[in-house]
Amino acid sequence: MDLLPMKITFGVYLAFVLLLGVIAYFGTKNFGDYILGGRSLGSFVTALSAGASDMSGWLLMGLPGAVMASGFSSAWIGVGLLLGAYLNWIFVSGRLRIQTEYCNDALTIPEFFHYRFGAKNALLRCVTAIIILFFFTIYCASGIVAGAQLFQSLFEVDYSTALWLGAGATIFYTFLGGFLAVSWTDTLQASLMFFALIATPIMAYLALGGADEVSTAVHDFASANPQFELSIMSTSAISIISALAWGFGYFGQPHILCRFMAIHSVKQLPRARAIGMTWMLICLLGATAVGYLGIAYFNIHPGQAELLDDNTERVFLVFAQVLFNPWIAGIILSAILAAIMSTLSCQLLVSSSAITEDIYKGLIRPHASEKEMVWLGRLMVLIVAAIAIYIARDPESRVLGLVSYAWAGFGAAFGPIVILSVFWRGISNAGAFCGMIAGAVVVVYWKEVLQGDLYEIVPGFFACLIVTIIVSKIKKPDPEVTKKFDLANQALIEAKKS
Repeated sequence: MDLLPMKITFGVYLAFVLLLGVIAYFGTKNFGDYILGGRSLGSFVTALSAGASDMSGWLLMGLPGAVMASGFSSAWIGVGLLLGAYLNWIFVSGRLRIQTEYCNDALTIPEFFHYRFGAKNALLRCVTAIIILFFFTIYCASGIVAGAQLFQSLFEVDYSTALWLGAGATIFYTFLGGFLAVSWTDTLQASLMFFALIATPIMAYLALGGADEVSTAVHDFASANPQFELSIMSTSAISIISALAWGFGYFGQPHILCRFMAIHSVKQLPRARAIGMTWMLICLLGATAVGYLGIAYFNIHPGQAELLDDNTERVFLVFAQVLFNPWIAGIILSAILAAIMSTLSCQLLVSSSAITEDIYKGLIRPHASEKEMVWLGRLMVLIVAAIAIYIARDPESRVLGLVSYAWAGFGAAFGPIVILSVFWRGISNAGAFCGMIAGAVVVVYWKEVLQGDLYEIVPGFFACLIVTIIVSKIKKPDPEVTKKFDLANQALIEAKKS
């Protein structure tokens, strides 16, 4: 294949994304603009940016690779994610949007927790920020690994060089444009991902010759590889529960929750939900189909299987290069980069805000100027990115493994707290603090020490939920806290009526 057209198309996409970052730079007037875009997002941008920042490189690399490696049992992850995302839109999005306004117009999740629970000092806010930094640095590393694999495949450079190429563009536009740049580029990137996840399985199906050829090739592969699970039900109950439990993670992901906080009005949420869920369903079906068709294609074309380099997460990369015209291949590969950049940029921004707004301003320098906060936020983007690049330096790193750890950490530490904070007036500062610590510790202990078969988000989520409720019953919230909750709840009811 002539790689020049593909590289030109890829380069045009990169240049356009960087241009958006420069434009957003001039639209960023203060720290609120940099972190939350001035709460000005419409329903379309909210929906697509939430989806794009959620799905990341794992959608185009991790999930197809998992399906190709182990079979349809991995599709349960998609089912769990769909359920979790839908419930998050229905039950959390509007309530969180209103509650953050009544909690001192909070810009970040740690700041929201601080004011929602009436914290007397900065301890809860700082611990929340530290948990965000710990798990988001791992999450950022997953995006950098995916980007490095893409640049390594396209430009045939060594992994360490590809690492910096893959991260550089994302760091640039996040550094300059903040939340506006991230949201604008997410909308473009979500559109590219949508196109790629429809076009690629269609082209693979046509290249294979039809349903009979696909079915025969997959069954032949399954017969030769007993570990491959052809049926979605041919797996253990623990594996199904673990996969479905990915849905728990949605309630605690700061980079998704901040999209709900940034929408202009709760009235726009139903339309945003419809757009977002439709996008998500089609993309998940497309990613699963890529993995399934990859089994058939490379079983029929064993010579081209060498391009995978024993890494099934490269299936989308290889399909783009062998199935498409070079110009179209450049667009498809841009979609992979789009998936990576959309999530990485948002994670860098949330991590930056955790340091600047919740640790620096909340604990060290309460009266820092807007200009100082914006530039400190930009500096923190660079520092967090550098640490994530260091973590991602191992070329044997796998995208899905890194994502699953970080996803579990946020889902367990924050998920129950977020749910209870918007539904239960009785949750207290002490309960939230103890529950958060319990969830995070159980996830790390289960993953690093016990190494059980059950996905660590399950024990972590319920540990956080139970501890939060018990401690809140013992150490009740102040009357002022419950009064503020009631006012926000009434505002939500009125907003839905109007």
